[in-house]
Amino acid sequence: MTDADLVARARQGDPAAFGELIDRHRSAVYRAALAALGSHADAEDAAQDAFLAAYRRLDSFRGDASFKTWLLTITWHQAINRRRSLTRIWRRMVEPKPAGAHVENVGLSPLEQVAAIGPTPEQAAANDQLRRGIQQTIRALSPKLRDALLLAQSGEYSYEEIGAMLEVPTGTIKWRGA
Repeated sequence: MTDADLVARARQGDPAAFGELIDRHRSAVYRAALAALGSHADAEDAAQDAFLAAYRRLDSFRGDASFKTWLLTITWHQAINRRRSLTRIWRRMVEPKPAGAHVENVGLSPLEQVAAIGPTPEQAAANDQLRRGIQQTIRALSPKLRDALLLAQSGEYSYEEIGAMLEVPTGTIKWRGA
């Protein structure tokens, strides 16, 4: 049975049909959320929110793109909204450091803070310069470039899928993510 058949059945109130759509696309949805958020727990929450939003908006699915593309677009928007929310919460929770204190991670998002923590002190020391350079470069990118780059470099999505998720032409995605 195709996605279109399952969508039609789900619109008629068949919960098993939507359950099958979830089963088919669960891993792609999770990977898209993980690419945006970097945290497994946050990606799981965003994926769940995306499926719920898709179910609630199922009647608005026009079929202009594939169901998977439509669902991934919803997922990406859910994940980006969650990322913004987490960043706002984190910024409110961070207290200013006393003058002269070591403030290496002040101003970093929660995802960047997690990335800044190495698994062991030895590994962290060995990778410190490289990590800082990468973080600085990623932070310097505009959100449009950063999102396209993260999705393209994950290797999980075609340029067409990324373009649909970010709602920009495929050629633009090729330029941003190359």
